Amino acid sequence: METIEQLPLGNNGPLVGRIGYGAMVLEGYYGASDDESAVRTLVQAIDRGMMIDSADAYGAGHNELLIARAVKVANNEPFVATKFGIVFDENESGTELPTGWGFSLKINGTPEYVEKALDASLERLGVDTIDLWYAHYLDPAVPVEETVGTMSRAVESGKVRYLGLSNVSEAEIRRANLVHPINAVQYEYSLWRREAETDLLPTLRELGISLVGWSPLGGGFLTGTVRSLDEGDFRNNNPRYSSENLKANQERFSPLMDIANELDISPAQLALAWLLHQGQDVFPIPGSRKQERLEENAAAIDIHLDRNILDKINEIASPGATSGATLV
Repeated sequence: METIEQLPLGNNGPLVGRIGYGAMVLEGYYGASDDESAVRTLVQAIDRGMMIDSADAYGAGHNELLIARAVKVANNEPFVATKFGIVFDENESGTELPTGWGFSLKINGTPEYVEKALDASLERLGVDTIDLWYAHYLDPAVPVEETVGTMSRAVESGKVRYLGLSNVSEAEIRRANLVHPINAVQYEYSLWRREAETDLLPTLRELGISLVGWSPLGGGFLTGTVRSLDEGDFRNNNPRYSSENLKANQERFSPLMDIANELDISPAQLALAWLLHQGQDVFPIPGSRKQERLEENAAAIDIHLDRNILDKINEIASPGATSGATLV
């Protein structure tokens, strides 16, 4: 099976797929998913050369177990990224971190917890070394230097190859990078959330750090297929999906669907191609439960958008155009 284009992730970093695969969707947050089809989709992503993105909190560890199953039967050598920091065990302590979605997360970045989380992820993944390890969120009660210092010792011990941060500020990135080189920062980035362009991306480019864009399709909105949500859908927490905001966003972004039709590509491919045109240091990680959608996403790598099309897209989906608050 042919692998997709590979580019370096950060300064002196590993070669990874131009588009990655976000495995969170396999835990039922956006609709039902069975383990057997989930493993098949993961194998397809691995064999296509996509970076697999997970977290210990996805399915309370179940996501990492699915990846372990896929790794055993995939033909290609996988590149697996996972995260720690969100406490999903009610017996563990942590610091409450409010979100913009009406709930709080419990975060723990203490050295003791970080070490415990690493060993648990290694065991679930069934590997000796994690390719890329992120702090999912930083613990507000623990200095970033303390958390990243513990992460750096994991690199020194051979348990981790590269370090990343997720959902962080420019100042936190600079402080962390002084402790240990950071190869990737994960942040929400798409046509309906472009705040990363203001301060985050310039800082990353100054430091030689790649941006891994989570939710590059706006949680599915930019596929043009979302009309309503089932009762148990995780996106019901998202203010951008409230009935009033959803209607406003559909009206605002509908011209993107017209552009996709004119180019004879899907709206999802248009959104991903736009992201890829933002720089070779931007790596989207869309998720899908279906193998055919995975292939559709991968095909976005080969789509060229000329300056005229990019200008039209930027006018329609200008920064701040989306109605509704963001997660963090």
